[in-house]
Amino acid sequence: MGISHELVNQCLTYITSERNIQLKTLRLLLIINIIMFSPIIILFYFHFNQIQGSPQELRESNLTFQTALDVDNHFRLFWTVDYETQSVTLEVRCILDRMYDWFAIGFSDYGSIGNSDLCILWTDRKHKIHFQDIHTDNNSFVFTDDESNDCRLLNVRRKAKLLRYAFHRDFDTCDPNDYIIEEGTTHIVYATGRGPISRVDGIRLIDHKHGFQRVQLLKLLEVLPKLASNTKMVDFVNSEVNVPDVETTYWCRRHALPPELKNKHHVIQYEAVIQEGNEALVHHMELFHCEVSGDQELPEWNGACFAPEKPKILENCKRVIAAWAMGAGAGLPIGGNNYSLYVMLEIHYNNVELKNDWIDSSGIRLYYTDKLRQHDAGVLEIGLEYTDKNSIPPHQQSFQLSGYCTSECTRASLPPYGITIFASQLHTHLTGARVWTQHLRGGVELPEVNRDNHYSQHFQEIRKLKHPVNVFPGDVLINTCDYQTIGRTNITLGGFAISDEMCVNYIHYYPKSNLEVCKSSVDTQYLRSYFEYMREREGQSTSANASVKQNYLSIEWNPNRALFLDRFYHSSPLSMQCNQSSGDRFPGYWNGIPVPEIHFPLKTSKRNCSKT
Repeated sequence: MGISHELVNQCLTYITSERNIQLKTLRLLLIINIIMFSPIIILFYFHFNQIQGSPQELRESNLTFQTALDVDNHFRLFWTVDYETQSVTLEVRCILDRMYDWFAIGFSDYGSIGNSDLCILWTDRKHKIHFQDIHTDNNSFVFTDDESNDCRLLNVRRKAKLLRYAFHRDFDTCDPNDYIIEEGTTHIVYATGRGPISRVDGIRLIDHKHGFQRVQLLKLLEVLPKLASNTKMVDFVNSEVNVPDVETTYWCRRHALPPELKNKHHVIQYEAVIQEGNEALVHHMELFHCEVSGDQELPEWNGACFAPEKPKILENCKRVIAAWAMGAGAGLPIGGNNYSLYVMLEIHYNNVELKNDWIDSSGIRLYYTDKLRQHDAGVLEIGLEYTDKNSIPPHQQSFQLSGYCTSECTRASLPPYGITIFASQLHTHLTGARVWTQHLRGGVELPEVNRDNHYSQHFQEIRKLKHPVNVFPGDVLINTCDYQTIGRTNITLGGFAISDEMCVNYIHYYPKSNLEVCKSSVDTQYLRSYFEYMREREGQSTSANASVKQNYLSIEWNPNRALFLDRFYHSSPLSMQCNQSSGDRFPGYWNGIPVPEIHFPLKTSKRNCSKT
């Protein structure tokens, strides 16, 4: 930006004709210098704030999504997804302990730094920057992928201990040492250590500062619709909860809905309200409606969800209020005649560092309107019935159970024009490793509803589907869970306790029907025959007079008995819960239902690895 010498001389001539010559001259020279050098000042300010990651810059970043990697927010990840090129662009912004420290970030199946795939940025002793594709073995020792470097550095900036760099990664590199980025949960792993260094081969990452964060990397790219002027907002948040110094805490607080919701409204969107700095602490949140009479008063509660002193009547607060951005076609009904105005906020805190000074006031924000959408939305439970009839032997690397929503049930309960699923929440307890939901029509397998091959019970989200699924009367939905019980010494029973197991998909759909639960278990008569067989043929201490739990616990499990149980589950008839919103079953006989068969399986998509 230039200013002519003539203009400067004219200004100086004018000033010398006035009093206070020196003062005015200095002022004018200061103004001229600011004008002349302002681009440099602005550029320096912009560069510094880019490295620091100012709040304004974070809001305007081209990268769509972001998450804190560590509890202190020293390491932060930003990313955007390109589904056309099947690739992801990631940006790391971190505050290192020392200027030339190295930083590695990548992926692993369930968050272990061993057997992981990473990209590492490091500086040699001549202060030259290197960016390499590496992987680790079971003991977390680093090996470089010299033949195929699939970590493509885009840019890097550093100022003292502040480091920022961006890189590019394909979903599937076709390298056997590389992680395949896919739908569902992705475990992001990181490690950092002292630099400069001369090479990275042989570094043992577990000996350095490391950690992981769970994200849904392949998120839905969408622009949320602009909210109408008549939309109202209400927050349900905690108030300065002193989070216990244990790894996992479920904290519940009873709230009241606004009085105006005595009349029917639609929830059309929700969002998390997370206290700044606590992003890594708050793992997931849910808001439950209390299914009691509209005139019944409920006691206050603000404490651990499973505390023995929690009032028993609050166990009625279990119907998920799933609020989301879903356009103009449907809304979750809330309020109305005899509708209870009580809800329960449940927050899962993941305090991995066992800190005792976490204070949190996070929660959920609902947007609602009295201008009702075309359809009411609903939530339908599919999968396995909550019963010990569905149980898992110990010492299993992989054991699958499937829960069915059969054609008999959908034919009896769904409207003639069917329903549209637009969101899904998969759910198991501690031993669940993979979960997926299949869709059948006339024995033909259609595209899956949802899948998570790296499932974690600590990261259960309501995920909007990229492609809504139409389900018609007579269709079948199969929810399958793959469990790992290597460390357990006896059978894991199906049930409600966290040490028991579940296999459920809470599907969110419209228009709302009267079908509330569509779940299965093995038929009771066939299970009795199984226990009789185990007594007569296998010499086990099972008995016709014992309970299901007692019979399962009495079996001495070995690989052959576990395999036999697996085959028994997948071939025995079903007992169905085809339940209405009132809790009553739809008319029909729901025992001895045959297991649905897949006559034409879905073709497996082939990897595009022709380049290799």
